[in-house]
Amino acid sequence: MRIIFSRKGFDSAAGGGASPIVNGRPISLPIPAGAASKTSYDHLGLGELVETASRTKLSGDSLCHHDPMFVETGRCHFGQCGAAQTHLVNQGVGIGDVFVFFGLFREEGSGEPHHRIFGYLEIAEIIDLTRGAPQHLLDSAHPHALAMHHGNDVVYSGPGATANRASEALRLTVPDGPPSLWNRPDWLKRGGLSYHDRADRWIRGGKLRSVARGQEFVADIGRRSAPREWLDQIIAEIRAT
Repeated sequence: MRIIFSRKGFDSAAGGGASPIVNGRPISLPIPAGAASKTSYDHLGLGELVETASRTKLSGDSLCHHDPMFVETGRCHFGQCGAAQTHLVNQGVGIGDVFVFFGLFREEGSGEPHHRIFGYLEIAEIIDLTRGAPQHLLDSAHPHALAMHHGNDVVYSGPGATANRASEALRLTVPDGPPSLWNRPDWLKRGGLSYHDRADRWIRGGKLRSVARGQEFVADIGRRSAPREWLDQIIAEIRAT
């Protein structure tokens, strides 16, 4: 089994700022639209938030890349392509593996930016878009279904949810630290997370200096119980009301 730490949403490069925490709830702002979109920030009820987070560079009328897409049926549809998708394939990611989505957040109007987990997706289906997009993805205007983003475009689909509260259990960044300096779970050791092989990233005291760029960081946990227990706790925290 694999756990994929998947960076998504606004940051200083994509969007111009952090996603907000509003009334104790983390709200991940989709990045601005790229190849295709029919969805504006206003359509998602995020117009005012995106204007503030982007320092008015974006407005409610701006189109966004609505992905990952969490739908009312309790499922998530997440598209990936290009080098990031090649990396997932090379790491053996498949059915039964779990994406843990994280991003850059800050309390609305105050607070320091930090990385935190905001959602998850358990892979139940991998849809190869090179063979055509299924109607339900077209109907929902998923951006990867509307137009091919790359020659290896796919959508990962399965049970998923976003967090209802910004609890400390979902925060990755250490207190008062730069966003990239994480408290890592005890089970995560050097050599156990793709793109993080350098020794100087693994700091004494259970810290990890995460890479500045990249989307998909894969931990192959095999049959170990400790990471599975950690994942169960994270999913329970995400689903808590």
